[in-house]
Amino acid sequence: MPINIPETGQKRVVIVGAGFAGLKLARKLKDSNCQLVLIDRNNYHQFQPLFYQVASSGLEPSAISFPLRKVFQKQKNVYVRVTQVTDIDPANKKIHTPMGYVWYDALVIATGATTNYFGMEGVIKHGIPMKSVSEAVYLRNTLLLNFEKAVTLRDRKELETLLNVVVVGGGPTGVEVCGAISEMKRFVLPKDYPDINFDLMQITLIEANPHLLHGMSKESGEKAEYYLKKMGVNVLLEHRVTGYDGKTITLAEGEQLSSETLVWAAGVRGQVPEGVDPQYMARGNRIKVNRYNEVEGLDGVFAIGDIAYMETPKYPNGHPQVAQVALQQAVNLGDNFQREAHGKVRSQFEYQDKGSMATVGRNRAVVDLPFLKFSGAFAWIVWMFVHLMSIVGVKNRLLVFINWVWKYFTFDQSLRLILRPSKKAQERPL
Repeated sequence: MPINIPETGQKRVVIVGAGFAGLKLARKLKDSNCQLVLIDRNNYHQFQPLFYQVASSGLEPSAISFPLRKVFQKQKNVYVRVTQVTDIDPANKKIHTPMGYVWYDALVIATGATTNYFGMEGVIKHGIPMKSVSEAVYLRNTLLLNFEKAVTLRDRKELETLLNVVVVGGGPTGVEVCGAISEMKRFVLPKDYPDINFDLMQITLIEANPHLLHGMSKESGEKAEYYLKKMGVNVLLEHRVTGYDGKTITLAEGEQLSSETLVWAAGVRGQVPEGVDPQYMARGNRIKVNRYNEVEGLDGVFAIGDIAYMETPKYPNGHPQVAQVALQQAVNLGDNFQREAHGKVRSQFEYQDKGSMATVGRNRAVVDLPFLKFSGAFAWIVWMFVHLMSIVGVKNRLLVFINWVWKYFTFDQSLRLILRPSKKAQERPL
């Protein structure tokens, strides 16, 4: 059975995924003469760069999430459907979902990336990823529940294992999580839990590369390492995790660390729906596309964002899986759809690197621009401004700004709530 979507006679563009790439493309085409069907497992867009602030009780999930239907309230040609794609049928130009099938003239896969555990079963079972708002809330709950349990313990070894936090992956997410938890340990937790000796709590960042922030300059990585060490974070470079049983982390070097909280931010892999033939796949479980983001060999199928693997002279091994690539590919594909509609020649995608940045904590950030690299308080202000302007929704920006101002002047966060779904809610099928 087909999903109930009106037959309008317009060209139908189905977009799977409402992350940076999918949402940008839908907004680009919202006033075009085509029917847009936006499919996502959630009814909201989530701002991934600030997941770590939700995890560290700095922001509420609603502050970095925005309802998809609200984005397109005034667009009559956009249809949002909350479901998952179970199979793609390129031969018949259909996608299948638990609700039924949807036919398309053009299919855009923008499903993004998910966590790559590199086949380690123990990490899959016990590690905490950071690829969604719900996972960020889970980490927040885990940390707070650990602190509540810690006040009941007497054994020092057991207490240390419970309090210790180990973050694997020295990219922006790992660096920012460590910085945020370090600030919690210093400014917030001693006031909430005066009967816990937080000198026993160790925060450790493990990175396999020679410096942090591997996608940024060496100078920025070294500066981030300096900031973290100054904040009391243990930084282990050129170390690799080989196993985890829920309490003990084993490193390739033979060393072991004790912790009940392992945050896994070490790698990503493409999140590809079923039905895409392996011949169209590249390393990292990404879909191979040409310079127009077409999946060659599949008529009318495109891929953009983290899921797309495109080789260009400047990027012979594919583009970095960052938001700017996703946004620029979405804009270029949207322009190409409109050019085709008017009989014009399409343009090839060429990524324009506008720079990258990461924050480590209060008044500490690093910024790499094509023409300039800087760090410190000014970099922190630039980081805040760029991220604030990137959030969808004026209300969300205001909420985030108020929370940031409050935290800056009070050295506190007021959102330390343990929110767990009921058993009935967990069992209810989506």
